[in-house]
Amino acid sequence: MALAGRLGATAALVPLSSARARGAQAPTAEPWGKDKLTRLSLRPPDYETPVALLDSFITPVEHFYVRSHLPVPPALEEARWRLAVDGDVETPLSLSVAELRAMPAATVTVTLECAGNGRAFFTPPVAGIQWKKGAVGTARWRGARLADVLKRAGAKSTARFVHMQGADRPLGTMPAFVRQVPLDKAMHPDTLIAYEMNGQPIPPVHGFPLRAIVPGWEGAYAMKWLASLRVSATPSDSFWVATAYRYPSRRVAPGATVAAEDMAPLTGLVVKSLITTPLDGATLPRGAIAVAGFAWAGERDITRVDISTDSGATWQPARLVGEQQRYTWRRFEYAFEATRAESCLILSRATDDRGNVQPAVAHWNPSGYLWNQYDGVRVEVR
Repeated sequence: MALAGRLGATAALVPLSSARARGAQAPTAEPWGKDKLTRLSLRPPDYETPVALLDSFITPVEHFYVRSHLPVPPALEEARWRLAVDGDVETPLSLSVAELRAMPAATVTVTLECAGNGRAFFTPPVAGIQWKKGAVGTARWRGARLADVLKRAGAKSTARFVHMQGADRPLGTMPAFVRQVPLDKAMHPDTLIAYEMNGQPIPPVHGFPLRAIVPGWEGAYAMKWLASLRVSATPSDSFWVATAYRYPSRRVAPGATVAAEDMAPLTGLVVKSLITTPLDGATLPRGAIAVAGFAWAGERDITRVDISTDSGATWQPARLVGEQQRYTWRRFEYAFEATRAESCLILSRATDDRGNVQPAVAHWNPSGYLWNQYDGVRVEVR
């Protein structure tokens, strides 16, 4: 059955002027309260966070990037929302948000990153939203474990995948946005059906009232406005699973055409770092210069970050400081003495617990995913 049919009146869309959802926010000068972010698209909303606002371990909601494939549904009434669970299950379910809140709750801190973060830097250019560095952020998510919901429904022995769909509606001939999680990842205790973000109800633009959180995997798996879970023995034939969000299974030359059989589903993130201090283009006085930022690697832990202050000729280890949690970025700090006036290129390079090292040049791919070459900022020392 189509999503619209399964939703029926149980997830009724109500006008913004009536029955405002808990956690909803009134539009500001920039819709959705993203005044300090860079708008890349309004409908659907896509907002990038300036690097200067990414200098705290937890990203405030107002500074958290926004990626949407379809327009945000009208304000949704939590009291009438239902999550459908069907397919290869013993007992199909229709769960209210209140029922999900009554289940054992879990909190997971996760660095979410859009797969296309950094797309603007690929050469030759690739189509798609031209994200630079700011489609990333870290938040604390609280909700019910997806595994508990699937256990309540009784996933059959034939189950292999969970197809997820939200309440956002496609425009024209655009296919509905669907994502798919293998059953083992869906059953992991850290995979959530979240209803809170940083201790508050999830704001509408971030997926109110329910959002899937699939820790360590690229951000499109974090399905917003979650309305349907279909357990299946077979992969989804949705465009967003069968064609989109796929990555070459071998390295390809920049600009090359990649055959469908040489593409595989994109899942986890790659090792990466971001310098947040100093900012690119800054003019600094001679003397001690502090360098800081974050490094992350999806499901892997960061074990080392190296800094170069001479365009990559030499490297020195930075200190790893602050909170250390699985699925999150790690703070790094470094200081050096600038003794003369010059233009200085500062680079960062991260290493994860499997020995994967951030590369000097990112692997080109036709969708512009997983850009992760050395981060760099150029400063002028006076």
